[in-house]
This record gives sequence, C-alpha cells and structure tokens, in this order.
Amino acid sequence: MHKAAREKFNESFSTEKYQNLVAEINQEFPGKLDFRIAESPIFIDRALKTKFLMAANDVISGIKKKDFKEKTEAAIPAEYRFKNESENPHFLCLDFAIAKDQDGNLEPQLIELQGFASLFAYQNYLAGKYKKFFDVSAAHSPYFNKLNAFTYMNKMEKVLKPKSSKNTILLEVYPDKQKTRLDFEITKTYWGIETVCLSKVFVKAGLLYYKNGDDEIQIDRVYNRVIFDEIEKLYPELKINIDILKDANVEWITHPHWFYRVSKFCMPLLKSKYIPESKYLDKLDAYPEDLENYVLKPLFSFAGSGVNLHPTAADLDKIEDKQNYILQRKVQYEPVIKKPDGTLIKTEVRLLFTWPEGKNHPELLTNLARLSQGEMIGVAYNKDFDWVGGSSAFFETD
Repeated sequence: MHKAAREKFNESFSTEKYQNLVAEINQEFPGKLDFRIAESPIFIDRALKTKFLMAANDVISGIKKKDFKEKTEAAIPAEYRFKNESENPHFLCLDFAIAKDQDGNLEPQLIELQGFASLFAYQNYLAGKYKKFFDVSAAHSPYFNKLNAFTYMNKMEKVLKPKSSKNTILLEVYPDKQKTRLDFEITKTYWGIETVCLSKVFVKAGLLYYKNGDDEIQIDRVYNRVIFDEIEKLYPELKINIDILKDANVEWITHPHWFYRVSKFCMPLLKSKYIPESKYLDKLDAYPEDLENYVLKPLFSFAGSGVNLHPTAADLDKIEDKQNYILQRKVQYEPVIKKPDGTLIKTEVRLLFTWPEGKNHPELLTNLARLSQGEMIGVAYNKDFDWVGGSSAFFETD
C-alpha cells in the first residue's frame, strides 16, 4: 500500500467532505444510490500493483488455454443455452483479496472471477467524485494502460456501442429494483444506452424487440446484466422470457455462457501462487483433514450468497447437489487501510477488463474496490461500521 498517499489523504479527510460527495451523487441521480460508498479510496504502490498484474496474467493464461471451453462446457446448464456465443467474454472481472505471503509481504489472492459485466460506468463516475472532493495525488490513477477518464469513456463506447450497432440496450430484470440501478443510469448518461426490463422483450420473425410506448424497437445488441439462474428462484413469472431469448438473432455483450464458464467453476482448473487451492466438492474421495482451512462456496453466486466460512463434514454431507459447490482454501485478508483513528480495514479489489473482438488478450481498464470491517466483504456483514462499502483503488502510475 502507498503509505504517503494514505497519510496525506487522512490528514485532509473530513466527514463533511464525504457527506458532500454522497449528497452530490444523490442530487445528480435522485433515488438511485442504494449501497454504501466508502469514505476513502485505497492507494496501491507500484510493487503491489506489479503483483496484481502478474496475478491477473496467471488467471488469463488459464482462460486462454485451448481446452478451456471444453473443460467448462459442463458448467452451462441446458436450460440456459443461447445462440451466438462469442469467441471470448467481452468482460472479465477478477476479484482479489489483499493478503500476506509467507514472508509477510502484501500480495493479491484470487477470491472469485466472472465473465460478466460490472459497474463500468459507475466506477468511472465514483473515481471522479473522489478526485473532486478529496486530496488524491495525480501520481495515482484508477485506470491502467495510460488511460484517463476521457480515453476510458471512448474505449468503453467502442465495446458497448460500436458503429455497427443500430440499437444496443442494457438488459436487466426489473431494473428499478436493482441495487446497481445507479450504474444503469450513468450508462445511459455516458453512452445513451437504454435500460430494458426482461419482461418487455419479445421476438418477431427471429428478431428481438422491446416496447417503448406504442413503438416496437428492434434490438441488435444486448448489454447483458441478467443473471439467468436467479430468475427461476426469484422471478418465475419471467421464465417464459428466457425461452424467447434462446433463439433470438442478437449479439450479446457478453454472452450468457461466459457467466458460467468464467466463474468459481473454473477455479480448480487455474494454477498460480496467487490462486488459492480449490476442489470440486463432488470430485472428492474424502474431505480435507484440515477442513477448518477451507471455505464452502456455491459455483454461481454473487456478493457472498451461500458461502459457508466454517463448513463441517456434517454440512457437506447434507448437500445434495455437490456438483454445484467447491471447497476453496481460506484466504486471510490483511487489514491494510488505516483510518484516521488508527483502525485497520480489509479490502478487496476487482480488476475490470474488456476483451475486444478479434484481440488475443483482454485489456485492463479500471477497477472496483470494497472495504470491510466484517467477517466477509459485503453489505450484509458491514452494517454497523463506517469506512466500509464500495470504493475505488488508485494505483501508483508508472
């Protein structure tokens, strides 16, 4: 971590500045902010940044292997198979805890990964707010590959809404009820992409449309934010709309199959000192003798849902669908962010990539960070704390 940047930030920090930041967001997008913003960004020095890049490269090398698709084919449920799968995921999200290695040096450890979209609009917006309201050095940036806010916006527009697309929409389930709806609004502000509820789409002659008043608008490109396997549990009335999408002649960004391929399902396939050992629960002949050093995780879940930090053999025996779980060696998050009062806070950083079509390698653009004082990262575990919530990491520039 960058000690000097942290000290400088803390010296100039005030609760009033933080409240002004939150107030401006609520003023610009009334009723859309539905999660906690952390009081501070995090500052990462060049040495730790290098380790993040090395860790990401190890993960990507595994995803790029020729047999990756073959080995992850079983991850895709038969009921969620769609046409027109892309060669690579348009988006790649890698979540790393900041931990310590055996020598006591800070390093990233992969917690989970997604071949899925993330808060690409909101994170750019939030980073700008931190820079506006707080003392953030120009020697640190939330972007990579020499990008700035302007070039980032241009690059994202080419991914989301290229000239070849006549009508790109952001697809979500009841978007006004989602906690991420602020990102949808900023996406529309930045790139003019309308958000459409899954309930509003229909197919006519193999083409996808949505209703806008009395008008039927054809869709040729879907910026997908729908997690399809949640629909059966939470929104069974929309299952028919999934069937509508299966044969639609539309381009996906990114295709739903990548949500399953690049997920905790592939973690046992990836090898690196930055990737904790993971095992498919249904492939075990016997449970690890040191089971207390493992976490039980469902393969396809977000925000810590279904995670058991302290699984017992009895817990594992009760699971009927063992094929949907992994055991992952525990990662000890290192509290590295110092509040002005000296309290130390844990953090997790998500590196956000896009993978342009025709390119051999994804491109790292920006990041998302989360601060936590609870047992896990996530809102449910941090209700009674300050200096927790969504944030942005500012990395020391080259």
